[in-house]
Parts: sequence; C-alpha cells; structure tokens
Amino acid sequence: MQMLNWASRFNISAFLDNQDYHLPFHSFDGLLAAGAVEYVRASAGHAFEDLREFAGRHHDWLFGHFAYDLVKETEPFGISQQATNPVGFPDLFFFIPEIIIELKGDRLHIGSLRQDHAGILEEILAAPGDGVGRQPMDGAAGGAGTRNAAGSVERGEGPRLQAAFSREEYLETIRTLREHILRGDCYEINFCQEFFSQPTDVDPLQIWQSLSKASPNPFAAFYRLEDKYLLCASPERYLRREGNRVISQPIKGTAPRVPGDPGADRAAGAGLAVSAKDRSENVMVVDLVRNDLSKVCLPGSVRVRELFGIYGFPQVYQMTSTVEGELAPGVDFIDAIQATFPMGSMTGAPKRRVVELIDQYERTSRGLFSGALGYVTPEGDFDFNVIIRSLFYNKTCHYLSYQVGSGITFYSNPEQEYEECLVKAEGIKKALGLRT
Repeated sequence: MQMLNWASRFNISAFLDNQDYHLPFHSFDGLLAAGAVEYVRASAGHAFEDLREFAGRHHDWLFGHFAYDLVKETEPFGISQQATNPVGFPDLFFFIPEIIIELKGDRLHIGSLRQDHAGILEEILAAPGDGVGRQPMDGAAGGAGTRNAAGSVERGEGPRLQAAFSREEYLETIRTLREHILRGDCYEINFCQEFFSQPTDVDPLQIWQSLSKASPNPFAAFYRLEDKYLLCASPERYLRREGNRVISQPIKGTAPRVPGDPGADRAAGAGLAVSAKDRSENVMVVDLVRNDLSKVCLPGSVRVRELFGIYGFPQVYQMTSTVEGELAPGVDFIDAIQATFPMGSMTGAPKRRVVELIDQYERTSRGLFSGALGYVTPEGDFDFNVIIRSLFYNKTCHYLSYQVGSGITFYSNPEQEYEECLVKAEGIKKALGLRT
C-alpha cells in the first residue's frame, strides 16, 4: 500500500479502487487524488448553489462527496431532523487535487501541478508498503460467521460497539413501518441502524487494508478529509456519465453466501434470482430510478439495460439492475445529481414520503452514509458510488461507526430483515476483529 502510505502526508485525499472486479463501465483500476489546490465545503440549504459557483470557476478534476443530509435540499418537505452525525463530514465537499495518480492494468499515470512526476514516483516507491498498487487480495473472503444465542455481536480484539436500536426495538420499528405500508403511505422504505464506538482509537489505513481483504468490492474507497475518514467497501454504483449517456445501477435484494459448500452457495444465488420479495423490491427501485432519470434525460431515452442481475460478492449475492438514458442538452453533473439524489436504493418509493419516514424513525443522522463519493472530469463526465458497507471515523473525537439497512416491504419479516443487516456488516466486523 505504498501509494496510500505516501498519500498520508496530505490531510485531504481520496483513493477509488475497483479491487480487481473489472466490471463494465469502469474507466480505471485505481484512482488517487492527493492534496487540495482549492475546495468547496457547504451545508445543506445552499450546497448545490455553492458547488455550481465553484465548478463554474474551475474546469478541472473534482473529487468529493454528497452526504445524505443534502436531502434537505432535494426533498425538503417534512424533513425536520436536527440530529448531527458525530463523525462530522460536511454535507458537501469537493476539491481540486494537487496530484492525480491513475492505475490501469500495469500502467501508472501521474498528473500533478508539480512538474516533477519522476520525483513523485520516487517518493511513492520509497514509502513503506507491499507495492505501488492495491493491497494483495486473498480472493473472496468467507461468508457468515457464528452468532451467539441472543444474536448480538461478540467482542474479539476490536472496539466494543453499541447499537442505536436494541434487537427488539428494531423489530418493533419494522412492524410499525409495515403498518405505514399497509395504510398506503409508501410501497418500500430503506430503514437503517447505526453501530458505534466512543472513545476508540484505530489506524484508519490498517483497518481499510483489513476491510479490503475481508470484503473486496468494486466501488471501494479510502477517503480522508482532515481528521475524518471513510473506509468504504461498497458494491454499488450510484450514477455515472460518459459523454451524453448516464447510467445508474441500483442494488436491491440480498442473499448470504454459503462458504465451503459450492452447491448450497449456488443455490443461494439461484434462490435470490427467483425471490418474489426481492424482485418486487428491485423493480420498485428501478421504476423510481427511471422516473428520476427522466427529469434530466431526453424523452424516450431512459431504458432498463439489465433487470434482476445476480452478482456475487464476498459475503452476499446482490440483485442489481442497470438503468440508462441520454442526457438532455445543457444538463451538467449538478443537475443530474439534484434530480436523482438521494438514490432510490437507499430511500424507497415514493421517495418524498419515505424520506419523511426515515427522518421520523431512524435515530441517527445518516451523514455520509448512503451518500455518494466520486469524481468529475474536466469534460464533465463523472462516476459516483453509493456509500454503504463502510466505516466512518473521526480521529479527533475518537468516534467510530457503521450503519446498515434493508428494504422494507409489506412482505418483510422483521427477524429476517435484522439478520440481513448483520450479514451486510460481516466484512466490517471482520475488519474490526469482531465475530458475529
């Protein structure tokens, strides 16, 4: 991890890593942005306006994030949550990097306002680590571990975690949400819960290396903003633009892998493919994404490229669909984000009502969780992930947390939804030295 060890000298950096998945629509294997020449930091209320002004002055590479709490701008009606997220990421942050390093296959390309590219490479090679590229992978990590009779997390060598909800409180909330669905308030809602530890001290880079081994995923990232860290193992793309084409790849539908039993593991994937509950969740989100994209795409251009695709990841199978469209003339990256944010896979349908219910029933501000991290090129192309399966750490206040959620429909079984949350967090808990 020589590149990241070298980048640790900068208090702002972002490393985006496909971790050798080589899926369609990836432009690189790894992309590191280090140092900030200029940046924009903004809170919900005027964040998109500030970003538009900043981007209008700088036709350059931009790296950064959109936090979930920008929902206060995109879906403002009925949003009253005043809770803050202790990790402390701003609602919006983008920076022009001092140095960009791109990995593609065996090739490494350095772009820098410093002209001494050879000097930068020498500095990287002199940094400690196993190599210039990514942490060597051990292959797909195993699946579920063991859980005690109460279903709680057993402590290993890692930090002691607290849950925002007790198991019974979570189950009761799911029952209440099903009543909202029965009354017709919504069709589906993504409900999330937080697990946190404070005070705790960890080495963010070491934890990210462990997370990359335990749960390699195609939209992984290591992101530092001063004393705040995102350690991301996301399998999901939010939105990508290439030329006039824009694509979104929502995930909805999860089945745990079965390590050590290939037959049962294949059956788990096949079972997900025909699950009526998961297919209904997925198609509702696909319809929501189609509706969102139609706001910024040419009439008739939005179509479903793939429906109900089943993809295997270390701990789970996921049902992923791909929706694409042709952007209307004059639409920029900010227009596209405003029209589609927050992403349907992390909200539900109809979006306006479910974000109100999220505000009402979730106990923690999501902050950066279920937001998006990515980049914008000088030409206006962009690619952003969905920030899930991630750890968040504030080094100053010694606060560590992760959040997990699932899509709730009328057919949801509360106990199974709770189990799904634990399965989704498996890689994170392994990285922290915990077993479940």
